[in-house]
Amino acid sequence: MPLAAEEEITATHRALSGELAGTLLGELTGDGPSVLIIPGSGPTDRDGNNALGVKAASYRLLAEAFDQHGIATVRIDKRGMFGSSEATANANDVTVDAYVDDVEAWTEVMLDRSGGGCIWLLGHSEGGLIAMAAAARDASRYCGLLLVAAPGRNLSDVVRAQIAANPLATPLLAQVDEISERLKAGETVPAEEIHPGLLPLFGPQVQGFVASLFRQEPAELLAAHDLPVLILNGGKDIQTPASDAELLATARADAKLIVLEDVNHVLKLVEGDDRADNLATYGNPDLPLAPGVAEAIAEFIGSAR
Repeated sequence: MPLAAEEEITATHRALSGELAGTLLGELTGDGPSVLIIPGSGPTDRDGNNALGVKAASYRLLAEAFDQHGIATVRIDKRGMFGSSEATANANDVTVDAYVDDVEAWTEVMLDRSGGGCIWLLGHSEGGLIAMAAAARDASRYCGLLLVAAPGRNLSDVVRAQIAANPLATPLLAQVDEISERLKAGETVPAEEIHPGLLPLFGPQVQGFVASLFRQEPAELLAAHDLPVLILNGGKDIQTPASDAELLATARADAKLIVLEDVNHVLKLVEGDDRADNLATYGNPDLPLAPGVAEAIAEFIGSAR
């Protein structure tokens, strides 16, 4: 079946200086399901790509697969980035609450277009945490949560584990712990007190956002409502391991947990355990989504309606 036509779509709210930009694929109707795709960490665009070497186009491929199941999607650029660059002068001047404000603005646009109903939130990686925070703030406008490779622990623990995976970074772990605790406590950490290798993660320009992330507890956010929840993870995910999904599922006994054994963080098929082979899929937009990913999500949406 041919794909539906894509449409540029925008949203805004009073706290922004311009418009947020996204892509609508499919038709927003009150009768059919619709999904807002919330991107993961860093400068990740609406298709799931970034300038740090990720060209997997995972969100575009998800949207195209959902279209074949009659599911409309809106995939978005974050405030201050890409098509949303005019929404704020400084993309780093953001918090979890600010991103939730943006999710709510997108939801209102989608509901206006559809004439009612509710919206599914699909959050990938860090975007899963934003989706959880949005539902915890006000669950009334959402059909449910689709949490894909989402953290099950405090994000400070996830960051520490990722740093600890590099043996050369072991001497930095004590400072990572100290910075994390200071940020959670509402302090700022001067750049001159931070090892140069940690500045991309903890530099003063991003400390406000990082601190707001570290104050989120995924289990508490999930327990704040009774929306349907799907937790999907890949068994070959080297950024958010399947153990995070399993931990997240303990917060909601009624959540649906799916672990797809040979799927990685960018939702591609990986055979074997070679890290280089895994990472090679991050740069290949022509590689399709792993079998079962879109189908599992579409089936969950259908069963929850």
